[in-house]
Amino acid sequence: MSIYDQDLGRTAANFVALSPVSFVERSAEVFADAPAVVHGARRYTWAQCRDRAARLAAALRAFGIGRGCTVTVMLPNTPEMVEAHYAVPALNAVLNTLNTRLDAPLLAWQMNHCEAQVVVTDREFAPVMGEALRLLKAQHGREPIVVDVCDSEFTGPGDRVGTHDYEALLAANDPLARLEGPVDEWDAIAVSYTSGTTGDPKGVVTHHRGAYLNAVSNAATWTMPHFPKYLWTLPMFHCNGWCFPWTVAMLGGTHICLRRVEAAPILAAMREHKADHYCAAPIVHNLLINAPAALRQGIDHPVRGMVAGAAPPASMIEGMAQLGFDITHVYGLTEVYGPASVAVKREDWARQSLSEQARLNGRQGVRYALQEGMTVLDPTTMAEVPADGQTMGEIMFRGNIVMKGYLKNPKSTAKAFEGGWFHTGDLAVMEPDRYVKIKDRSKDIIISGGENISSIEVEDALYRHPAVMACAVVARPDPKWGESPVAYVETKADAQVTAAELIAHCKGLLAGYKVPKEIRFEPIPKTSTGKIQKFQLRERAKSSSAIG
Repeated sequence: MSIYDQDLGRTAANFVALSPVSFVERSAEVFADAPAVVHGARRYTWAQCRDRAARLAAALRAFGIGRGCTVTVMLPNTPEMVEAHYAVPALNAVLNTLNTRLDAPLLAWQMNHCEAQVVVTDREFAPVMGEALRLLKAQHGREPIVVDVCDSEFTGPGDRVGTHDYEALLAANDPLARLEGPVDEWDAIAVSYTSGTTGDPKGVVTHHRGAYLNAVSNAATWTMPHFPKYLWTLPMFHCNGWCFPWTVAMLGGTHICLRRVEAAPILAAMREHKADHYCAAPIVHNLLINAPAALRQGIDHPVRGMVAGAAPPASMIEGMAQLGFDITHVYGLTEVYGPASVAVKREDWARQSLSEQARLNGRQGVRYALQEGMTVLDPTTMAEVPADGQTMGEIMFRGNIVMKGYLKNPKSTAKAFEGGWFHTGDLAVMEPDRYVKIKDRSKDIIISGGENISSIEVEDALYRHPAVMACAVVARPDPKWGESPVAYVETKADAQVTAAELIAHCKGLLAGYKVPKEIRFEPIPKTSTGKIQKFQLRERAKSSSAIG
């Protein structure tokens, strides 16, 4: 034993498990009267925000929620969604945020898979959640406690599907004395579902340590100051809002909530509330570029945007620069808490032409400050590819900002971590400055408007039409969505079907954003064994698509 181990053990005084919950307590203590949440007519200070989260935590504890229990939420970007990100981890429970664009069968499957014990849902989603909860009971025998949120900014009819009212629960419960977090920072903080390329989606389990470190990395990456005014254009259901609910808490900032991601309310919030930071997929940035100039009038303060999803087109980066918005390009996956790499801007980039700046900034970049490793490796030999901008390999990560693994899926977990690295499935090159640039997607995932679409899921829907003999779905460049699905179809002999009929067929089976935007009746290239050669179709889709 070293002398530095003798009588120098961990104690409550010198060691505390890392958890982003601690950021909430600090801001409530230090910045109690500072604005924390803005939503329509509602305003909460950090003291009030912490109080509401602590009341929610008390209510959940009264329902029996504790370590390892799952609380599922179906919420837009509202104060209640912020509060869930603070209250659930404070109980050492696991937060499961549902994608508000999914259909009822998939929602029911996810709630069953993660064994949801409490469900908090906004009235806007009553139709789909009512059906999902019915399926959850009928197919799996599960009846979670359901809490309805009646948001002040929701103007629709919105039935109730639960037996509890959110605000009534908060009023009925005294706040917990402290939002403490876990004893072990390796404990799960959230489970988020991927779209799944084959079969069912995977439940990505993340931990408190990773969420804490990625929240800090967000601030370091963006050099965010204290008291940022953060506009919620990125769905908080997506990778827990890239950990920004906790980043904003760390900096004593203001959450500016939005139920709808549209150009007019986004620009109005920037003007009225002086929102200075926001994150979004390329489609949202394009909304702002193409918005009428009148909507942008009065925004005279610096605005910084973060973009991820499909590699942003140069026209988008140039367009945002012309508006005077400063854009940072990040890259990541659900398995690495959202963004885990960034195209860090170097000083000499400013001396380049705008088009060259767009090219440099369009790369996936280098690892986050608190991510231990990111590189491009040959997935067979696990050797790093040369930094020549030509040799292809697979992007891999390792470090504290990597998931625990996939829920109830040890085989996929082991495969993802082969060789001591997390395999992203994204094929890329490493350029001479060691910045990474994606060249292809080995998983055949289509990223449309920031949402992942499984080509196999779309193909399965097409194959259910009696006229379809063979089909393949690939991504085509889309000036609005970044990417959109295009389907190549071969019909059965003597079968008659139109593109419109196939699209209507898919709409009956898939969430709207997954439906192919185009059907092409063309021969599908195959190998001698009948395997479809998707790389040829991807090239065909690119060459025949007009990019704006």
